[in-house]
Amino acid sequence: MICRPPCSLPTDSPMIPANISQYLIKRAISAPWKIAVPVHRTFAGAVLIPALAESSRLFTTLRSLAENPPERLDRFLVMVVVNHRADASRQDKTDNNVTLKRLAVTDPALAKMHLAWVDAASPGLEMPIKGGGVGLARKIGADLALPCLDYHAADPLLVYLDADTLVRPDYLPALVHHFETSRAGGAVIPFRHQAGSSTEEQQAIDHYELFLRGYVLGLELAGSPYAFHTVGSAMACRASAYARMGGMNSRAAGEDFYFLQQLHRTSGVAQVRGTVVYPSARASHRVPFGTGRSISRVLAGDDDAIRFYRPECFLVLKDWLEMVMHNTGLDGVELLTGSAEISPQLAGYLESIGFAAAWEKLRVNNKNDRATMTAFHGWFDGLRTMKLIHHLSATDYPRCKAEETMPALLQRAGEQPAEGIKEELEILQRMQTNL
Repeated sequence: MICRPPCSLPTDSPMIPANISQYLIKRAISAPWKIAVPVHRTFAGAVLIPALAESSRLFTTLRSLAENPPERLDRFLVMVVVNHRADASRQDKTDNNVTLKRLAVTDPALAKMHLAWVDAASPGLEMPIKGGGVGLARKIGADLALPCLDYHAADPLLVYLDADTLVRPDYLPALVHHFETSRAGGAVIPFRHQAGSSTEEQQAIDHYELFLRGYVLGLELAGSPYAFHTVGSAMACRASAYARMGGMNSRAAGEDFYFLQQLHRTSGVAQVRGTVVYPSARASHRVPFGTGRSISRVLAGDDDAIRFYRPECFLVLKDWLEMVMHNTGLDGVELLTGSAEISPQLAGYLESIGFAAAWEKLRVNNKNDRATMTAFHGWFDGLRTMKLIHHLSATDYPRCKAEETMPALLQRAGEQPAEGIKEELEILQRMQTNL
């Protein structure tokens, strides 16, 4: 059903908790954007879908979502943010106009869904050229959804989906069950890319997904707390966790990585079980990196488009994390000296990011080993971890083809040898889905 009457609670309404109210007052997005149709009731959660030139795919995604149980659909607001920047192409603007017109017409297939949308595409409502990307679109959706949520029964949910990503009928039930049983404020959802439109595209997406999964496997084997996927269409959080971390960032690309990293620092991130989402496998040039750009480069014949990290990088990371964990009584200089025995490149990287001084602050500000390690992982976060892997790859351990790294990683994970990329991918999909 289309949501008609109004969700217009003031930000300081007694129906909205103080932490959410403070976020809305201090950090939430401001005008000119608003929900295009009034919403008269509150919900247990909101599914937020940014849509840029997605008129041919959005409604397929919505129909897949509509296959979820009616009692779950009734408790969720589905919010589409139709968006483009002021400098968007005429083709994208025309496509978004088509989307807005279709949203305004009741679709019988979506009758059980509480569907609302935000116009960030019409003249005067377009996103700014500077800072106007998918991060801002996700932020607009979340910030406008917060006053429409029910804070009385439980901590409501913000669920991120993309306009070209398909879901299963168990999507909402799995999310609700996860947050009923998990203490973490954030969640990542298992994913598998949709089938490619050609043999070449399928090979490209298999290659890229294996790269993503190989990196997360390497982090897991190293004992990193950041061993989870950062896919924008496969993440969710509690409303309280969203407010606590300061909300979604406005990055044009990589917003999902930074969002989940900050969410992990402040509230924790755990993996959902019982469902899978299916992002698109299509080529794209919308953002400077990510799935679409990588697929485009592979299809264009760029042999260097996808290069894997060598297992040695993750061994260095593993040895470093274990050394810190078992030697919290050492000072920063002593830990730096020890890191040089693991790898001179590791020591050089740690020195370049000011580890010794940062470690001393962590020791002073935390009373016991457990608190110190929690603070350490907040400082040596997913970004610094990734930069270490990049540094090692640029020096001692150059990036390589899949066949030079995946067999060793899978062996260390206790898996049997596999025949090629497709079989290796199937193994990792099974390992990392946890149905």
